[in-house]
Amino acid sequence: MTLPGSLDEAVAALAAMPAAVPVAGGTDLMAAVNSGLLRPAALVGLGRISEIRGWQYQDGHALLGAGLTHARMGRPDFAALIPALAAAARAAGPPQIRNAGTLGGNIASAAPTGDALPVLAALEASLVIAGPGGGRREIPVGRLLAGIELLHPGELIGYVRVPLLHAPQTFLKATGRTGPGRATASVAVVLDPARRMVRCAVGAVAPMPLRPYDAEHWVASLIDWDGERTLAPEALTAFGDYVAAACIPDPVPTPEGGEPGTLPPAVLHLRRTVATLARRALGRALA
Repeated sequence: MTLPGSLDEAVAALAAMPAAVPVAGGTDLMAAVNSGLLRPAALVGLGRISEIRGWQYQDGHALLGAGLTHARMGRPDFAALIPALAAAARAAGPPQIRNAGTLGGNIASAAPTGDALPVLAALEASLVIAGPGGGRREIPVGRLLAGIELLHPGELIGYVRVPLLHAPQTFLKATGRTGPGRATASVAVVLDPARRMVRCAVGAVAPMPLRPYDAEHWVASLIDWDGERTLAPEALTAFGDYVAAACIPDPVPTPEGGEPGTLPPAVLHLRRTVATLARRALGRALA
C-alpha cells in the first residue's frame, strides 16, 4: 500500500498506478473485497492526508475535507454548523463504522443507502475534485451521483463545499433487515429562508437521491416566511404524501390503454414510510 502525505501526492500515486484503488476508512472497500466483488491490484491509502480531515470556512460555505469521519461529523461543534449532515453521520451505523467511514468514501461509493447523500443533495453541495498537476475542478454532487459527471482517471474527491444556511435542517431514516443501521428510506429537509425555499431529498429508494421539486415548491408557497413558519398538520401530511408519490409513483397505464397496475404491498409500505419521514422531517424543521 502506498501512503501519500498530501492530496497531490495521492493523485500522483494514482496516476502512476492506474489500477490502484484509493482507500480511506475502507468500510465499503473491505466489504467488496470480502464478498469477492473486488480484487484491487494496489491501494493508495489516504489516512495520512491531514488536509482533508478537517474543514474551513470560505465565502459563506463550509469546505469539508473528504477524509472527515462520520464520528467527527457527529460531534456537537459540527452539528452546530450543518445539523442534518451531523444527524446523518450519527445514524451511519455502529461505532466501528462511524469511526472509520468517511464523507468522501460515502460519496465515492455512491451506495443508494449512503446516509450523507440525501443531505448533500438537499443542501445542493458541490465537490472539489483534485486532479493531476495540482488541478482542481468543481462539480455539483448531484451530477456525480446521477452519473452525468464522472471522476477522470487519477482524480480524487478532495473537498465538499456546503452552503452555510444558518437555518433549520433535519435528517431522518428508517432501517430494516438490510444490515446494521442500513436505511430502507431516508429523508433530508433543509429550509432556506433567504430564498424562501424548502429543499428535500429522499435516499435509499432509488440508485441516487431523489428531489421532489414540485412538492418543495408547493409547500414553500404555504409557509409564512416572515412569521412563525408553521403549517397545519393537514399540510404536513399532504407534503409527505406528495413527496412519497413523486419518489415512488403509481404504475403507468399499459400501452393498450388498460388500467394502471397496483403497487406491491412492500412498495406501498415503502411509500408510506417515505411519506411519514417527509412529514416528520419538515415538521421538525419548522418547529
